[in-house]
Amino acid sequence: MRCTSSWRPHSRCGWSPPTAAWVRCPWSMWWSVRTPLLVNPGLKLAAMRSSALVLLTLLLTTCACGGGQTSGPTPRATAATRATATPAPTPTPQAPLTLTGLFHAQGGPPGTSSHIRTLIATGDVIPARLVNLEASRRGDYAWPFRPTADFVKNADVTYINLESPLLQGCVPDGRPSLNFCGDPRWTQGLQMIGTKVVNVANNHVNSGRPVTETKALLEQNGMQVTTDLGPPVVLDVRGLKIAFVGCRAVENGSVDRAQLKAVIQQARQLAQIVVVQFHWGKEYERQPMVAPGIAPDQPIELGHLAIDAGADLVIGNHPHWVQGVEVYHGHLITYAHGNYVFDQVNCFPGIGSDYRTYCSEDTRTSVIGTYTFYDDKLVAASWKPTYTDTALQTQWADPDRSQKVLKTMEDASVQLAQGQGEPTS
Repeated sequence: MRCTSSWRPHSRCGWSPPTAAWVRCPWSMWWSVRTPLLVNPGLKLAAMRSSALVLLTLLLTTCACGGGQTSGPTPRATAATRATATPAPTPTPQAPLTLTGLFHAQGGPPGTSSHIRTLIATGDVIPARLVNLEASRRGDYAWPFRPTADFVKNADVTYINLESPLLQGCVPDGRPSLNFCGDPRWTQGLQMIGTKVVNVANNHVNSGRPVTETKALLEQNGMQVTTDLGPPVVLDVRGLKIAFVGCRAVENGSVDRAQLKAVIQQARQLAQIVVVQFHWGKEYERQPMVAPGIAPDQPIELGHLAIDAGADLVIGNHPHWVQGVEVYHGHLITYAHGNYVFDQVNCFPGIGSDYRTYCSEDTRTSVIGTYTFYDDKLVAASWKPTYTDTALQTQWADPDRSQKVLKTMEDASVQLAQGQGEPTS
């Protein structure tokens, strides 16, 4: 077949212009083909035409212009692409934790659900005094938890701070006492919210009788227990091990730093993720601080020490107010979550008579923290505010109150990072 006069691509000759199909062939070949036609004018016309036809055919064959034309342009040949195996997907790199990213998050963490583990931590749970009385009156020991239960149980691990012993013979009289006790049936409420780990490293769980009684009750009902610098509790969450450590820094003297480090390092050997919960600091303050004679250790120092020793996440309670958070060396410290279940809606005569502290909007407020890990790295955290109503049931905060709580929490965090004083709540 011969080349046409239209522009067409050819794999070896390139583009052929009109009326000059051979123009892209080597010039030496062009001259060798054309010479017989130019230097032998004496040949007969028929012979010349015959020779020209043969030579033209040879020329076109050499230029490879006759190899199977197509109806449309054929791309110029390129080097063959080497076949490579599709690489396995790798986890999306995560940006470092920042206060702006935590309080103004855009979207959720990337990755598949197989990489994600979630931990929920609440504020203080104190099913004593009027809370115990109200549950007894209703015959419902899940009463305070019901509005928030579906959310709280929807995590891989729910970790609470139980600041009241659960004892047989606890009288539900609502007395204004600091010796707390709750009915053993409160395990029903803890199970409703999906509690897997309970911290009893605090200053009120020993009221009346040894904590071992409450610990045994919780374990009999399927919950594991962290005690004051006791052996780490380790859970296997879909193949990833998470260790939990408790530490009491209230009414217990100064924390033994060497023992704290040793327990955290032990947890580090047992698990990919280490979570430490502290009971610490001064009550009714927006910023973490020392309470002389009660909580002699600076929470900031303890939190930093825990992370330096190997903790991935530090969470705190005891102040009964929501406090700020800190990102330290890429790890998160939440200093206090407030009151999740307690009766500080009411002012008891002779107990914290200052309305601004003991029974205020702040003592009725808490945040439920959701801490999201991508494999063994904390990649996100969020806090959902709650509010205790006059029937001592914990409700979700309305939008206005929720916005105020989170703004106060963020302001406290920023001022903590800047080393400033306590913000106005």
